[in-house]
Amino acid sequence: MDMTTAIIDHTLCKDVRRCFENQTYAIPARWLYDRRGSELFEAITELPEYYPTRTETDLLKANGPAFAALVGPKRAVIEFGSGSSVKTPHLLKAIDPAAYVPIDISGEFLEHSALLLQAEFPDLPIYPVEADFMKRVALPEAVADMPKLGFFPGSTIGNMIARTSVDLLRFMRETLGEGAQLLIGFDRIKDIKTLVDAYDDASGVTAQFSLNLLHRINRELDGNIPCEKFRHLAVWNDLYARIEIYLEAQADIQFSIDGHPHEMAEGQKIHIENSHKYGLRDARLMLRAGGWTPLHEWSDEQDYFTLMLVEAHPYKYAP
Repeated sequence: MDMTTAIIDHTLCKDVRRCFENQTYAIPARWLYDRRGSELFEAITELPEYYPTRTETDLLKANGPAFAALVGPKRAVIEFGSGSSVKTPHLLKAIDPAAYVPIDISGEFLEHSALLLQAEFPDLPIYPVEADFMKRVALPEAVADMPKLGFFPGSTIGNMIARTSVDLLRFMRETLGEGAQLLIGFDRIKDIKTLVDAYDDASGVTAQFSLNLLHRINRELDGNIPCEKFRHLAVWNDLYARIEIYLEAQADIQFSIDGHPHEMAEGQKIHIENSHKYGLRDARLMLRAGGWTPLHEWSDEQDYFTLMLVEAHPYKYAP
């Protein structure tokens, strides 16, 4: 076990223990993405109900010349939470980058994706980094002096509450440096049925994705949670403008994790994910709070999704 994996395992254990011992019944969404979870999420992106990936991919395909004009050539592209990097080729083909640095918490999945991308771009230097991008990341020395473009697609920013989102944007600014740019995706507020269906598909793939978190806890933390006694639940919370994902106990249950006994009552829920949706003014304000100045934005005809290009301008300490 390398040091990064050991740190991740320790943090997972701490977060799970806090969930059950403190009875907060909430686990950070990043732990959904082990190798199996990452594979299931990629399957979700292919579902007919899941519009974000298709819509954002179409925006990336359609606006390559605009990206190239605004970004310029020979930047190092730093992708936060790269996953399978399926959208990345559209950006790389458009802007003539100097290097590509995918950052992901799932090391095995990251390595596989980087190899596939290297085959597609044999002349592009690729430097995978296994890390938790929710804090400042040390980038490879090879890209230290290059101008940088961060890439954060998929409206992943929506998985976090506002405070955490702003913190993340500040960490991204620290990682990339002043003068860097960031291309980031935002899922827009829309009708409730479209939103709920996207997170509770008819074929049950999203449910498998959610329940895999319990299987992961059993595998990695010596747990015996009866996974079959939980169900996936997706609800729209209009006050917070977000989809909330829960795992709900379908019976009174007892189980142990790493030798520590726990119990839950029927109907109790574990909160495992949020997916916030944004108006454009909301997104711009959050970006400015995180130290980024909006430069340009692109939306589809239905206003389902928006890509924003922003820049880390020098901080101003007076009007």
